[in-house]
Amino acid sequence: MPAEQMWQGFFDPTAILAKLGFADADGDTVDFGCGFGTFTVAAAAGRKDTVHAFDLDPEMIAATTRKAEALRLQNVRPVLRDFVEGGTDLSDGSAGYAMLFNILHAERPQPLVREAFRVLTPGGKLAVIHWIHDESTPRGPALSIRPRPEQCQQWLVEAGFELVVPFVPLPPYHYGLVGRRPPHQP
Repeated sequence: MPAEQMWQGFFDPTAILAKLGFADADGDTVDFGCGFGTFTVAAAAGRKDTVHAFDLDPEMIAATTRKAEALRLQNVRPVLRDFVEGGTDLSDGSAGYAMLFNILHAERPQPLVREAFRVLTPGGKLAVIHWIHDESTPRGPALSIRPRPEQCQQWLVEAGFELVVPFVPLPPYHYGLVGRRPPHQP
């Protein structure tokens, strides 16, 4: 992770969540790889549903916890867990919205997408953000492992998602997309 101040400068979390259909999310939210809590606290603000903030780095969990406490957000649940290897341990169909932000460059991204599908309710949404495929970005994973939008779209479809927002530019360095677990699926 870059320094937090630099990281914060890349995003307007509230505006991005709006572009990615968060406003009509119903139920709990899952943030896979919460990092500094940038999107966790934005998702928790003004809502009563729980935001489950997973990360495998104790420093990121501590940062997210501090932010939630400073803002008096009672609905943030930071969880130190290697969800890449062991999943989230959340119940099937227990969340209405999930976030896979800047994480699908993982060695095995498909299990993350499948775990998001599993924890979402029918009709629940999965939002994805990633770095654009451009070497001029000031940060981000190596281009050789940075997924293009088409790859992310394919992973979502393969996991069973319907693409509801196949692509949205998130300048200056990111793009996003949204999938939905089909509403009439068991």
